[in-house]
Amino acid sequence: MRLENVNSPADIKNFNVKQLDELAEEIRQFLIENLSVTGGHFGANLGVVELTLALHKVFNSPHDKLIWDVGHQAYVHKILTGRKSMFPTLRKFKGLSGFPKRSESEHDMFDVGHSSTSISAAVGYALARDLKKEKNHVVAVIGDGAMTGGMAFEAMNHVGHIGTDLIVVLNDNEMSIDPNVGAMSNYLAKIRTDSHYKNAKAEIQHVLQKIPTLGNKVAKGLERIKDSLKYLMVPGMLFEEFGFTYMGPIDGHNISLLLEAMEQAKSTKGPVLVHVVTTKGKGYAAAESSYDSGHFLNPVKIETGTPKSVPPIPTYSSVFGNTMIKLAEQDERIVAITPAMPSGSGLLKYAEKFPNRFFDVGIAEQHAATLAAGLACDGIRPVLSIYSTFMQRAYDQIIHDICIQNLPVTIAIDRAGLVGPDGETHQGAFDISFLRAIPNLTLMMPKDENELQHMLYTALQQNSPTAVRYPRGEGRGVPMDEQLREIPIGKSEILREGTSQVAILALGPMVQLAEKAADVLEQEGIFPMVVNMRFVKPLDHELLMDLAMRGYRLITVEEAATAGGMGSAILEFYAGNMISGVELFPIGLPDRFIEHGSVKELLESVGITVERIVEHTKRLAPKKRQHA
Repeated sequence: MRLENVNSPADIKNFNVKQLDELAEEIRQFLIENLSVTGGHFGANLGVVELTLALHKVFNSPHDKLIWDVGHQAYVHKILTGRKSMFPTLRKFKGLSGFPKRSESEHDMFDVGHSSTSISAAVGYALARDLKKEKNHVVAVIGDGAMTGGMAFEAMNHVGHIGTDLIVVLNDNEMSIDPNVGAMSNYLAKIRTDSHYKNAKAEIQHVLQKIPTLGNKVAKGLERIKDSLKYLMVPGMLFEEFGFTYMGPIDGHNISLLLEAMEQAKSTKGPVLVHVVTTKGKGYAAAESSYDSGHFLNPVKIETGTPKSVPPIPTYSSVFGNTMIKLAEQDERIVAITPAMPSGSGLLKYAEKFPNRFFDVGIAEQHAATLAAGLACDGIRPVLSIYSTFMQRAYDQIIHDICIQNLPVTIAIDRAGLVGPDGETHQGAFDISFLRAIPNLTLMMPKDENELQHMLYTALQQNSPTAVRYPRGEGRGVPMDEQLREIPIGKSEILREGTSQVAILALGPMVQLAEKAADVLEQEGIFPMVVNMRFVKPLDHELLMDLAMRGYRLITVEEAATAGGMGSAILEFYAGNMISGVELFPIGLPDRFIEHGSVKELLESVGITVERIVEHTKRLAPKKRQHA
């Protein structure tokens, strides 16, 4: 067993190709055995075993800087850098992060989680090296899916201009979470499948070098011919035009070829792009054959790749997708847009039923938002389905292109609130805070999956921007109404009237928490009002004024940042209306980034619990008079 003796990159420096191949198989088995128990990103990691081994053999981390894009494919890197014993804790509370994390290891150069950032970060490292007059190599490893993100091209444009030494390894496995889309995907496919790619570049360069240059006019003409020939026959010319030396495509599972390519890239001056072709899920049939479930797997049975448990209750995402089908059947103007997340967003069935009214734009959140605005300008009713954490990337477009023009775009915000094991980079903590400041926008959240379908219907009845946020995971298992109805904008729902002059104002899934707290309190003779707020913008002004006039003390509960959240909005409402003396205690996410772990553990760690609601309700409730 070679793996048990590998605890740092130094331990593989003297391995020969045969030994590295043997180690690769052991690593694959280690990943399959561990991830089948903990869950995690199977596909990308199984696909980069040989590539990661080659990188750590040729380069000297942490002196040389290896920067992983997104981080879905960094598990092998973690194994080789001394963290294999931590894999039973992967993505668990206080355990090993599922992404590179600078605080976790000196070998992790950049905290990641969102795509298309690696080349920009690598340019930063390369420029810092140049400014300090140091000598080291900087390598960005980026997937073909992440290369659809505009930020990657912005970085390539910059480094091609400055010409500094930098290596970009393009890990081309033909898919990200869902099949890649767009011109870049098609371009890479042409290179990947060209039977002449291996020798074309060398042959063309050899021919071009023999062409003489006779006089200025002839020389200019020949240069144009050279360029035309190169565009016709040399693979990777797009990258060459960005100022990169292109190498590849290379079999990403042939360690001998990978070592040769990395050594060549290491000795080449200026920006270099090494195009490596890998198989996502390599070595595990269940992951190789399924682009969506092969990307990430919950705990599974190793033999079959099937889940150990199947959720009995529909997820919010699936309810969203089914409701979209129902709505689109009634209104042909409705279209769906997603930035590379059709399966995660629950839109696969919709895409099958309405292929001409479904647009997967790749990892391009900014484009997705402005595309929706353009469609809305011409009478279409777009629904932009986007995760809360990824919507941060489209903030300018939501303000500038959707809301300033007051366009009827519906933003379906999936994964709002805590998402759990993905940690800081994926928690949907900030969307309320950054959205409610935008004029013209309506913002709401359902207490359960039944209310979600009514809110989607409501959003599509409006002639202005509307956002519906909903959590990750299963709903509450409530009955689903057949007939969709419109919810009055800005109107909350009183679930319990109460008699103790304390009101618990809850949003989304926190309504269930509030009701559990009320059950406990009622056993102790305290009867709080429980309100399903539904809307953060506009707030239910009539209710809030009534509560203030009746001397109610308030507790707000939300699974979002308290800074700028619903509780803040209510306090601002009272301040703006010159109403003083209202006691309000906000419960929500604190002013820090929330680590990874189960949602239950994380809620407990930040004090969003039944016990805390009970505690503060008791503190705010009027004290009973003692009889003489």
